[in-house]
This record gives sequence, C-alpha cells and structure tokens, in this order.
Amino acid sequence: MEETEMPLLKDIQEAYQRIRPFVHRTPLMSSSYLNSVFGAELYFKCENFQKVGAFKFRGATNAIMMLSEDEKSKGVITHSSGNHAAALSLAAKQAGIRAYIVMPSTAPEVKKVAVAGYGAVISYCEPTLAARISTAQKIIDKTGATFIHPYDNFNVICGQGTASLEMMEDVAKLEIVVCPVGGGGLLSGTATAVKGLNANVKVFAAEPLGADDASRSFHSGELVREHNPETIADGLLTTLSERTFGIIQDKVDDIITVDEDTIVKGMKLIWERMKIIVEPSSATVLGAIIKYPELFSGRKVGVILSGGNVDLRNLPF
Repeated sequence: MEETEMPLLKDIQEAYQRIRPFVHRTPLMSSSYLNSVFGAELYFKCENFQKVGAFKFRGATNAIMMLSEDEKSKGVITHSSGNHAAALSLAAKQAGIRAYIVMPSTAPEVKKVAVAGYGAVISYCEPTLAARISTAQKIIDKTGATFIHPYDNFNVICGQGTASLEMMEDVAKLEIVVCPVGGGGLLSGTATAVKGLNANVKVFAAEPLGADDASRSFHSGELVREHNPETIADGLLTTLSERTFGIIQDKVDDIITVDEDTIVKGMKLIWERMKIIVEPSSATVLGAIIKYPELFSGRKVGVILSGGNVDLRNLPF
C-alpha cells in the first residue's frame, strides 16, 4: 500500500472478513439508568472485552495477516505505551512470528506485564517519541523486522474500523457515533466505516483537554505537532499523523474535549452503573456526553469503549 493511501469502506469490510475468525465480536451493552440520565439511547460497544482488552487487537491482527512470508520470517516491531504493544504481541504469537516491542519506561505496570506475557521481546526507553523511534530503528537495523505503526498504518486503520461495522449491524438507525481520539487510528477507521455505510450519521471524537492536539488540529485546519500532554487517559497521549489528520478532517463532524474530572466521572459511572471495567481513555466518550448532553438528547448514540486495561492499584477515584 502507498503510505498516504486512505482506506475506503470496502477495505474495512475486507479486513473484517480476514480477521473475523481471530477477534471477538464484542458485545453491545446499554444502561437504562444512563439512558434516563442523558435522555438518549446509548449503545456501548465494549472493546474492553476484545482480546488483550482493547480494540487494538483488530488492527494488529489485520496488519500481520497482510505481511508477506519474507516479512513474517523477520518478525514485527512497534513502539507503544501499552494496548498496541499487547495487541501486536498476541497477534504475532498467534501467527507464529517474533514481536519486538519498544515501550516507554513509564508505561503502566499492568501493560508491561501483559506484553511480556504474550512472549514479546521488550526494550524499554525514555518516555519521549524521539527515544521510541531511535530505539526501534536500532532493532530494525539489526533484525530486519517490519515496523507496524500503532495508528499511521493503512492495514491497522482498516482493522480498527471493523468495531463500528459490527456496531452498525447491531443497532438500526444510529444517529451519532462517539469514539476516543489519540493518534487517530480508531477514529479514522470508525469514521470511514460509519460514513461509508450512512453519511448522515454524525461522528464525534472525545479527547482529554490536557491532550487536545487533535481538537486544535481539527479546528485550526493545521496539524499540531508540538504536544506536551498531561492526562490520566494514557492511551490518548499521541499526536495525529498526516494520514489520520486527513481522514478526520474529511469525515469527522467534531472533536469534543473533556477535562480530567469529567473523565473520572464518566469512568465511575461506567464502573458503578454498568459493572464493567474501562480505562480512562474509554471514559472520555461518556465524558463528552456528560459535558454536552444537549448534543445527544433524544438520539440513538453508538459509544465505543476502547479498552479496559487499567492498573487496579492506581485508580483515579
């Protein structure tokens, strides 16, 4: 694939047929209490129940299945703070190929343990993008491993979009879909799938106010590259790529920023009322609904809960 190629609905549908035997078709859940509070029909797509506890397994599986035999023989590599690392590690293990993972030393302990448990070869680095890239490049030079970017990758984006394909099949006449945004892989795949199936469905992204580069990029029309995020939503720290920015500009209706207190409030509501474990990154979507209930009132809303990998010894509430 050309590095700048943008996925179409058919690419996501083909990815879904490819990965179906290997991924969970995750449940869609609702809460009568939350529906009554917000005056909306909320349908939660529970990617926290996906393998490795996050949507990332979809994209990683698709990317690995698209490798040539020669590429598979040399293994794959990525840099990731957690969920993509775990996803690529498990997908590689299931395909019988080696995975090299570069992780920042500050990654949550629960995610470090998970990645190690899937048999990946882990290299730790300083928690900067420059350190991640340089460490990964040294391993690529040594092994010839194929780099699978956490989100700036055509096949990864197509895989991530399959979650909303399932959701659109399961709920007739959705009016809005909300998902979190970090690097934009999930949002790009979601928006491509949703708008491809029904251009009238609005796609909103939820982003922490302390890591609002995507919102600033979207509203200014220029990609924000300088970024010093500060948020408990550790899965949403990365900046958009040229590719994801282009897709988001073209297909997303708005990006809503959510402050830390509201993220925690959303997380607590999901834990207490739905009895399911989600990480702060997932809770940003309910945070957006808490912040702007009038946007969602009276509507059928698909809400993507991106993951449930949280350190139970270090909860924000």
